[in-house]
Amino acid sequence: MEEDRDKIKLIIDQLCRDFAYAVHHPNARNGGLIGLAAAAIALGQNEVAGYLEDIIHPVLACFGDQDARVRYYACESMYNIAKVAKGEILLYFNEIFDALCKLATDSEPSVKNGADLLDRLIKDIVAEKAATYVSVIPKSLPKEPTLDEEPDPNKPTIVHEQPQDETTFSLPKFIPLLMERIYAINPFARMFLVSWITLLDSIPDLELISYLPSFLGGLISFLNDPSKDVRVATHAALDGFLQEIRRITDIKKTVALNQERRQMLQKKTSSIMSSNKFDNESAAPTVDEDGSTANTEEADNVDKATTVEEQDETAQQETGKEEDVNDDEDQDEEGSELDGLYIPGQDVYINFDKIIEILISHLDSSEEEIQLTVLNWIENLLDVSPLCLLPYGPRFLSVLLPTMAYEGNELRHAAERVNRKLQDLIMALPDGAAANYDDELAGTSRLDYPATVNSLTLHFLNEKEETRVAALDWLIMLHRKVPKKILAINDGTFPALLKTLSDPSEQVITKDLQLLAQISYNSDDEYFTAFMVNLLNLFSTDRRLLETRGNLIIRQLCVSLKPERIYRTLAEIIEQDDDMEFASIMVQNLNNNLITAPELSDLRTRLRNLDNKDGVGFFVSLFKSWCHNSAAALSLCLLAQAYEHAFLVMQIIVEFEITVSLLVQIDRLVQLLESPVFTQLRLQLLEPEKYPYLYKCLYGILMILPQSSAFNTLRNRLNSVSPIGFIHLPPKPTNSNSTSSSKITGKYSLQGRDDVKWTELLEKFRNVQRKHQEIRNNTFSKSFSDLKLYNPDDADSDNAPRPQKRNAPPRQNMPTTPKPPAGPIRRFTGRGAFGLRKFGDEKEKEK
Repeated sequence: MEEDRDKIKLIIDQLCRDFAYAVHHPNARNGGLIGLAAAAIALGQNEVAGYLEDIIHPVLACFGDQDARVRYYACESMYNIAKVAKGEILLYFNEIFDALCKLATDSEPSVKNGADLLDRLIKDIVAEKAATYVSVIPKSLPKEPTLDEEPDPNKPTIVHEQPQDETTFSLPKFIPLLMERIYAINPFARMFLVSWITLLDSIPDLELISYLPSFLGGLISFLNDPSKDVRVATHAALDGFLQEIRRITDIKKTVALNQERRQMLQKKTSSIMSSNKFDNESAAPTVDEDGSTANTEEADNVDKATTVEEQDETAQQETGKEEDVNDDEDQDEEGSELDGLYIPGQDVYINFDKIIEILISHLDSSEEEIQLTVLNWIENLLDVSPLCLLPYGPRFLSVLLPTMAYEGNELRHAAERVNRKLQDLIMALPDGAAANYDDELAGTSRLDYPATVNSLTLHFLNEKEETRVAALDWLIMLHRKVPKKILAINDGTFPALLKTLSDPSEQVITKDLQLLAQISYNSDDEYFTAFMVNLLNLFSTDRRLLETRGNLIIRQLCVSLKPERIYRTLAEIIEQDDDMEFASIMVQNLNNNLITAPELSDLRTRLRNLDNKDGVGFFVSLFKSWCHNSAAALSLCLLAQAYEHAFLVMQIIVEFEITVSLLVQIDRLVQLLESPVFTQLRLQLLEPEKYPYLYKCLYGILMILPQSSAFNTLRNRLNSVSPIGFIHLPPKPTNSNSTSSSKITGKYSLQGRDDVKWTELLEKFRNVQRKHQEIRNNTFSKSFSDLKLYNPDDADSDNAPRPQKRNAPPRQNMPTTPKPPAGPIRRFTGRGAFGLRKFGDEKEKEK
């Protein structure tokens, strides 16, 4: 028999050497391939395993031949060899798989057909034998010591045991090859790889799902293939893996639940046994030192006193307890029986961390189909293993939020669903740590709040409005969850939030203000004051923001926070501001909102009815700041029904220059007097004896205004009640009766309170207005000193000297006050309010 083996080996070697390896003779190679296949068939399934090592390699070498016929015969030869060898061919699976992957892209149709037939046969063998087949060729065992060798007592004794048989097909050896080939671009190679991945995943005992991170990234990239067949097959493979992940996760949860039930049963059983043991010990009779039983007579008396009914009741209770315990034991035994059985998949390890990393890396793909698939996977993973996504929160949000601004409805809705699920998950976490539900995951399933905030802050610069809004929604949610961990005034996020107030989107500004208000609400007064200071600084540097969004910002803050707190703080800050011009503009904006904003209706009611010391202090605080704007101070007094004070303010106003800006503001005030806010004031015109200074104040406004539409409006209003008013005009009050007349305006009126230092308030108003007048004069003097007379005769001369003051009157002879107008101004508003001459009109008239 040994001679036959040698002859067979000699024949196979000659076929390989002289024919199969004859590179420059294609026909000889074809003959060698046919001869090797015939040898394998002749050897049969039982004997071919011993010669397979010599037969396979020449055939594998022919797969790369330049001649298409040689490649075809190689496919045919390998087909016949595999058909005979069956499971033994799996020893060379990697080499055959690599060759088939290359042949799948062959340009010759006959070769592709032959490779397709061989591929089907290898798939059948793998599906049938891969999980169970063990090669008949024994592996080399470790060398055992011979008897001639002397034992060394210093060496440890080694027990040589027969190793457990390993299956012929090795998935760990195959995965590196798959990782190398998974990034193929050719559609036929991709189709080949997807078909093999689907097949291997369908074999239960192989558990390909454990190696999913090794090839998931390449598999997802198949979704951008132009071939529809490749995309459909890839979707099917990915859906299969996703379903398997859900199945394995459910199995693990069931096993864990059964283990928990078994532990509870053990604890319950041990507690019952310990209680029974304690009862037996307590029921044992105690023995005295002399050996006699103690209290025997008393025990006998107790036994006699016990009735038969009490004994029966006690017995029934004990029986019921035993039945309940037995029922619980029966139920738990069923769970323990399931727990003792092996459920396929319960020990399969799924590396969720690597899977999530791969998914996040593909979420920003340019292909919408890939993004939809990734979002679908993440949405499912949030159901089966939600905590695994928390460590990747900052990185995931950095790519998720831009996806929410895509034009495609399907993609945008998918991103919104995932975003909503992730927010719900974080809000459901235990307070204090964003931690974990399982102590075993401590340190690995936490959300990094600072990194998440930084990632969200970067999206403030995103060009898409939806992304910026989503980032602010996240910050609002996170601050609501852990207000003490994020968004402090001393970190870099607060300036970014203030800068976002300049955003062109009104929705972004509203969300930003909601977040700022939420931060301020949960903070102390120092933080709130710092916020108001920074807000005013922003308005001061960005006047366009103040003009376009100032009212919106103030009103939104008043919705989220207490309006009185906001106005009181802003008033105190403005009062100390050195920028007089900005203070006047800011007070004007605050006053307009105070009178017109629906959100401040309670604050207006509070000012009309100042019934306590704190309310009076609020008015005084406002007035000190409102001194920067004459019209605003007058409006505040009218709103607080301090009419005498309003009249005195008006008398101080006329002590200084009446500017165009002041006239415009008074014009607006007259229009506001016709609004529902001042309905009570208009009704008080019907009681001139009770509110005499209201008439004087309104007539004073009428005298200041030029004859314009506002003048006519106010005059018509006063004329409608003039018969009543003129009848009850009071005499000029003296110092003695001024106080009495000012106290008749009602119980809650500000005018009738003695705790308001009116003299100091009026003097402050006069001083502030004097400073404004000085600033205006200084500005005018500076601008006038910069003027230089221009001589048009020297304009065409290149060597002409710079314009000089010619025939200019001496500076000291210039009047210090402007001349009064030649005639009354007929109209203030509308076309032709001011008749301004064009430059050069006077010269034309002289000509």
